[in-house]
Amino acid sequence: MKSKYNVIRYVILIVLVLILLFPLYWMITASFTTNKYLFSLPPNFWPMEVTVQNYIKIFQNEQYIGYFRNSFTSAFGTVMLTLIVSLLSAYAFSRFPFKGRNTLMTGIMSVQMFPIVAILISLYTFYQKWRMLNTFQGLILANTTFCLPLCITLLKSFFDTLPRSLDESARIDGCGRMRTLFSILMPLTLPGLVAVGIYTFLYAWDEFLFSLIIMTDNNMKTLPVGMAQSFIGEFAHDYSSMMAFSVAGSAPIVILFVFFQKYMISGLTAGAVKG
Repeated sequence: MKSKYNVIRYVILIVLVLILLFPLYWMITASFTTNKYLFSLPPNFWPMEVTVQNYIKIFQNEQYIGYFRNSFTSAFGTVMLTLIVSLLSAYAFSRFPFKGRNTLMTGIMSVQMFPIVAILISLYTFYQKWRMLNTFQGLILANTTFCLPLCITLLKSFFDTLPRSLDESARIDGCGRMRTLFSILMPLTLPGLVAVGIYTFLYAWDEFLFSLIIMTDNNMKTLPVGMAQSFIGEFAHDYSSMMAFSVAGSAPIVILFVFFQKYMISGLTAGAVKG
């Protein structure tokens, strides 16, 4: 009887996995076919006419390449700024018992309570006055603001697990605060730094609203906005090219997970359990 229930459970799990993987399969399949077959009835779940013209169209168009370049610039800039600010902030929150620390930490966490759409009008007005529209600095700053709460909390949990005797030993050896942080403590928080970096990169890579509002020049658009505006028109949709663009845009994320999945999982779980 127990084996029967195990078989049923595995069958249900396999069906659920197939359902979850079908959109990914359809995206890849649609990228190798034409719109004519995508709109055929009954639908063809296997490409009837395999073609790579959709990918050639993407990588031969300088504008599409520019969307990738803009996304990489925004994502890497956001990662670097977030890592620096969250590392220093988490170290301060963990090691310095200053007055109002808990209140300030609560205020930082409350940033995630506000939806992005609630601040877009104000943000656009400020950026227009500060001449930060159509700049990567403005987009990176906006993305960093919404990444910091989780990143600071995660890194703080790592610093909290490190014994203060490490700081005292480093101070006896003549290390200052910054030397202690970068030479002694930071290597021990490497899994947390990797998790923070991957999370920030994913957020900045997939971000849509900030790029749509801040980057008003078409040449400054990032990948999600460029894809939405290039293949979805008023009277016609180029779904095959959009799927090829989606596959190409998903490739960096897949590569990131393949090489850093172990560090990201260990970083997230260690920070959550030990904190």
